Amino acid sequence: MEMSHTRIYLVRHGQVEGFEEKRYNGQADVALTALGHDQYRQLAGRLAAKPLAAVYSSDLSRCLEGARLLAEPHGLVPEAFAELRELNIGHWEGQTWKELQARYPAEWQARLADLENYRVPGGESARDMAERALPVIRQLAERHRGQEILVVGHGGLNRVILLDVIGAPFKRLFHIEQNFGCLNIIDYYADGIAVVKLLNG
Repeated sequence: MEMSHTRIYLVRHGQVEGFEEKRYNGQADVALTALGHDQYRQLAGRLAAKPLAAVYSSDLSRCLEGARLLAEPHGLVPEAFAELRELNIGHWEGQTWKELQARYPAEWQARLADLENYRVPGGESARDMAERALPVIRQLAERHRGQEILVVGHGGLNRVILLDVIGAPFKRLFHIEQNFGCLNIIDYYADGIAVVKLLNG
């Protein structure tokens, strides 16, 4: 019997190089660590028995590499979307939080005061990211009504998706944790209701 909802397994990419210090990688194509690859392999085992109909991913390599590994046991090939990239952090890309707080103390505080709308020069706000990514997620949920699919994304991106589901403002971005290689489960129903079944698993 067909399910009345679409189940999305929403994954954050595995651990990346430079993880030792909190930094904004943004849309830079940073490489996975050995542990990052292992995290994907563990997820592949966990999801092997799930009846996945499709796998989708950000087009950045730290997501797409994992999406290919996760899709393979199901005989699937992932489809990548640039709209599912991480937040474009503009001129702050690649810099650590400590560096940014030292170099741009006023801008750092301004962003913390308005995470939803503040744009780093050359970048985008959390709301900008939501406006490019959420239509894709909703489109996929509608396309796969009654099925289960996998989406491989990023820490900031996933937080925006999860906040949207629970109806929380994007200023709560850092009130949700997304560890490297974590799994979230969201059920999207035809009536527009969505439910988070697992968070940061």
